[in-house]
Amino acid sequence: MLNKHDVEVIRGLAERVAQIAALPVQEEKQRLWRKLNALDAERPMVMIDQVCWHEMNIDDELTLRCTDEECREYEGQLRRTLYQWEHFPVDMVVEPFVRVPKAIENTGFGVVVKELVAVTDPSNDIVAHEYENQFQRDDDLEKIHEPRASHDAEETERRIAVAHELFDGLLDVLPWGADLYLSLWDPLSTWMGVENALYALVDRPEFMHRLLARMTDGYLSMLDQHEEQGLLCGRQSVIHCTGAHTDELPAAGYDPDKPRTKDLWMFGMAQMLAAVSPEMVEEFEVAYTARICERFGRVYYGCCEPLDGKMAEVRKIPNVRKVSMSPWVNEERGAAEIGSGFVYSRKPNPALLAGDHFRDDEIREHLLKTRRCCDEHGCNLELILKDISTVCYEPERLFEWGRIAMDVVGG
Repeated sequence: MLNKHDVEVIRGLAERVAQIAALPVQEEKQRLWRKLNALDAERPMVMIDQVCWHEMNIDDELTLRCTDEECREYEGQLRRTLYQWEHFPVDMVVEPFVRVPKAIENTGFGVVVKELVAVTDPSNDIVAHEYENQFQRDDDLEKIHEPRASHDAEETERRIAVAHELFDGLLDVLPWGADLYLSLWDPLSTWMGVENALYALVDRPEFMHRLLARMTDGYLSMLDQHEEQGLLCGRQSVIHCTGAHTDELPAAGYDPDKPRTKDLWMFGMAQMLAAVSPEMVEEFEVAYTARICERFGRVYYGCCEPLDGKMAEVRKIPNVRKVSMSPWVNEERGAAEIGSGFVYSRKPNPALLAGDHFRDDEIREHLLKTRRCCDEHGCNLELILKDISTVCYEPERLFEWGRIAMDVVGG
């Protein structure tokens, strides 16, 4: 039974979100995202995500007031939505619904990360890691188990009932399935450590192939299980920090009660392979991730790894629509390689918000350089500011970055 105070807090916030979601600008922003994702952009789009929220709380705008833990989860989401809309909305879309996660259990691969952690700011969840290598012998492959997915329908119904009590008459309640993250190399970096895994590509290539094949087979089995049980999510609004609105999904024959992988976006990356050759990327990443990506309707590929010199390999991955261009790419080469064939998903450097002083002229030129490259080569451009570890406890830096970015794109 929810207490009256918590319900009043949530419904007050939900009413404000509903009013914003009803504004005509929300449909206009969705239309612009659909145009971009169809490779027919009217202008570049801008998103800000992965924010250092622990540095953002101005005038208690983000202070939680609910007492029930479930209510606090919803309250945190609502307050962040309202805060972002007020201070750095850029091209975010505020939707008239709340997603209620289904109670899905996933055993994963069964490998428990063993690590040492170093912390500099206790209020920041960005920390340093040193990982123990758990895959040094051939028989260590037996540590990887096939993931098993299951659904606690009773718990899902309980969550939905709570959400209806909190949001009915204000926001629609959507039961929400799994939006799966299927990277091969991010888990491996935590199971082995980056340096150990990279050395193993040279010293033990056959072992690494067996390891990657085992993981890929596990992911494909996991996808089968989620499809069979109707546990995948519905139509996505965001994929890896960018707008996912598109007229090209879902695929024909879509059943909202039983989504398929081909109805959805997925995102893939191989960040730790930034230091290896294109040939090794093809051998140890593309050959495996292609088996996963071919199942999906659209793919966002890449993250922090520079892909400007590896587009020939990226093109071999099925269904890719957006390609990340990280702060470490040669932008001219990246724009020339991408052209009009993919969305040029530029990740402006978040370090420019973390210096001793915020230099708006430097920010503007940084973004204008991207705009000029993409205009020259006919790229469909999005600017995605993410991985924002700190703004030196000056939230106004993020607000100003958003204003500059929207000016640069003509929004």
